[in-house]
Amino acid sequence: MQGGSSGIGYGLKYQARCISDVKADTDHTSFITGTLSLREENEVHLIRLSSGGTELICEGLFSHPNEIWDLSSCPFDQRIFSTVFSTGESYGAAIWQIPELYGQLNSPQLERIASLDAHVGKINCVLWWPSGRHDKLISIDDENLFLWSLDCSKKAAQVQSKESSGMLHYLSGGAWDPHDVNAVAATCESSVQFWDLRTMKKTSAIERAHIRNANYDMKKKHILVTAEDESGIHIWDLRKPKIPVKELPGHTHWTWAVTCNPEYDGLILSAGTDSTVNLWLAPISAGDEPNSEGIAESPTQQADPLLNSYSDYEDSVYGLAWSSREPWIFASLSYDGRVVVESIKPFLSRK
Repeated sequence: MQGGSSGIGYGLKYQARCISDVKADTDHTSFITGTLSLREENEVHLIRLSSGGTELICEGLFSHPNEIWDLSSCPFDQRIFSTVFSTGESYGAAIWQIPELYGQLNSPQLERIASLDAHVGKINCVLWWPSGRHDKLISIDDENLFLWSLDCSKKAAQVQSKESSGMLHYLSGGAWDPHDVNAVAATCESSVQFWDLRTMKKTSAIERAHIRNANYDMKKKHILVTAEDESGIHIWDLRKPKIPVKELPGHTHWTWAVTCNPEYDGLILSAGTDSTVNLWLAPISAGDEPNSEGIAESPTQQADPLLNSYSDYEDSVYGLAWSSREPWIFASLSYDGRVVVESIKPFLSRK
C-alpha cells in the first residue's frame, strides 16, 4: 500500500541522521535528535508529542560542539544520552546529561558526564543494554569492540575490556541482545559477528554482504532482523543462522535502517535512501523453518507483508525510532532535518 503522510512534522535547523526514543520518560512520548552540520554549532533537540497527539513540542534545545553521527538515549535515565561525533578530522564519543532545570534556564548547557576516549579510529556507535538498568556500555569503531563500565554519579567511564574484530573485518555498527546481556551482534561489510562479552570472543557469524543495520526482536528470543543495501530485509532465527527464515523486499534503493516494534509481534519498520519508510507485518511462527530450497514457505508469506509505505519525504531517511511508551507511534528523520511522527493504529486491526 502506498501512502503519503498524515504524520506530525518538526523541522531541525540543519541536516541530521539520528533520532532516539527517550525510553526512560514514562510520562511523555518523547524523542531526542541531533544535527550534522560541519560549519555551524550543532544542536540536540528534546521533543515530545503533545498530550492530544496533534503537535511536536520542543522541550529542550541544547548546543553540541560537533556534528552528531550517532545518538542514543539512556534506557533508565531520561536526562542522559550518548553521542558519537566528528570534527571533520577525528571522531569522539561522550555521555551527556541534560541539566535538571533545563526548561527554566535561558541557555541550558549539556554536561559531559564521561568521554569514551580510548578509540583512535572512526567510531560508529554507542550501545546501551535496552532491557533495563545496567552499568555497562559498548562502543564500536572500525576495528574494535569496547566494553565500558559507566558510573554516572562519579562521572566516569572506564574500559573494562577490548577486542579487535580482526584484520579482514571493518565493523560498521551493532545491536545488544535485549534477552542476553552478554550477547552483542556487530555488523561489518560482509557479515554479522556475534560476540560473548564475558570472554570478548566471537561465537558465530552470519555471512552476508553489505549489511547496513541489525536489530533484535524485543519480544522473541533468537530473532534478528538485518537491513542490507540492495537485497532488502532478512529475518534470522539465530539458532539456525545459515538461511533467513523470511525475506522482505526492502526499498527501491538502499535499505538503511530497520527496527522491530517493542510490543507488537512481527511489526517492522524500515527506512531507505529512496526517501521512504515502510511498515511490514512479518510474524515468525513455528512453521517458519528454513528448508533445503532456501526460504521457508508458510501461510503468512502468501499475504503481502507491506502494510504501508510512507513516502512524504524529500531526502534519504536514516533515523527511525519506535516509542516504547506508545508502541503504535514511531518517529522518522530524513537527512534534510525533518522529523515526522506517525501512528500505525489504522494497521493494527489487520494483525
